[in-house]
Amino acid sequence: MNDFKEEISKYSFLSYLKPLSFLIGIFFMNFLGRIVLSPLMPAVEKDLRLGHDEAGSLFFLISFGYCAGLFFSGFISSWLHHRKTIILSSLAIGGALLMVGFSPHLWGIRVGLLFMGVAAGFYLPSGIATLTAMVNPRHWGKAIAIHELAPNLGFIIAPLIAEVLLGWFSWRGVLVILGVASLAMGFIFTLRGKGGNFPGEAPRWRTLQIVSKEPSFWLMILFFSFGIGSSFGVYSMVPLYLVSGKGMDRTWANTVLALSRVLTVGTSILSGWITDHLGAKKTLKAAFLTTGTVTALIGVVSGDWIILAIFIQPILATAFFPAGFAALARIGSDKIKNVAVSLTVPFGFLIGGGAIPAGIGFLGEWGAFDLGFILLGGLVLTGVFLVRYLRFFNEPT
Repeated sequence: MNDFKEEISKYSFLSYLKPLSFLIGIFFMNFLGRIVLSPLMPAVEKDLRLGHDEAGSLFFLISFGYCAGLFFSGFISSWLHHRKTIILSSLAIGGALLMVGFSPHLWGIRVGLLFMGVAAGFYLPSGIATLTAMVNPRHWGKAIAIHELAPNLGFIIAPLIAEVLLGWFSWRGVLVILGVASLAMGFIFTLRGKGGNFPGEAPRWRTLQIVSKEPSFWLMILFFSFGIGSSFGVYSMVPLYLVSGKGMDRTWANTVLALSRVLTVGTSILSGWITDHLGAKKTLKAAFLTTGTVTALIGVVSGDWIILAIFIQPILATAFFPAGFAALARIGSDKIKNVAVSLTVPFGFLIGGGAIPAGIGFLGEWGAFDLGFILLGGLVLTGVFLVRYLRFFNEPT
């Protein structure tokens, strides 16, 4: 392992792009499978006759499964090694999407979404561990930013795919097509993907004790809740908010949703470079300040101003992730890195990607969609003051 790191340390960042591209492909299908339900939700609600609160609960099921998958990913990767865990995740997501697409009953859809969340959760700790083993530490910010292209592209492409395919298929057909694509990506990575041929660290009781005693670990859970809530949580509920709360046409709402994410690709890369130059803490402060303010504005403004707020908000929210993962990689020793990821992200996703959209949906059912975005913006702003308490491994106090 050390010899491998010494060998790659002499390479420029460009030399890492080819092996990173396979991880990006896997991560893209992983993320697309989880978020495509958002632009499909108006059609799903109509077909299944769901209320806004029931629709929000479907996102909670995905998030709960994702939380469980992330937690148990250490056991899986310690047994299968990171590479096979990545492959398993992609194939299982494909199977889960097929299950949801073909299920005639709501309970089957719920089980399929839960299973998809579990399968998706297997990827991230192994993906980050593979990436950081493959890339020299001085390039981590940039590499993570490139890796984050996958969810950013997923945010853009999901509503476009939904609208295009809904012209030919039902929402179930869309999920079946994506399921087949995820299976294909798993097979491609099996044949051409590199890296990850080493075991992960299972979350043993001793390791859990070490991680849980780090105050920064609990702060990172809170920070990832803010980051995921302001990105994934907002994205999940914006189509319903625009269609049901603002009376917008579904096609136009999904078009706005897709276009609003175009510039996030550049923001993610820029944030990676800023993180490498200014440090994770300063970048996190800036991300929380700007994102919290604009998220609250979504619930305050109306007319053309809300379109502007929806365009600006994801550009700012995306800046969190390169800095967030760079900070997460530094709160513990290399030995417990994947355990820290597999514990921090699930709780962050359960709150940010599950509880927050469910809460916004609940408020929307009572005619208070606006309040949900205002409250979320206020929560994110508290991160500006909490970053000062974040401590990194071997950092002077």
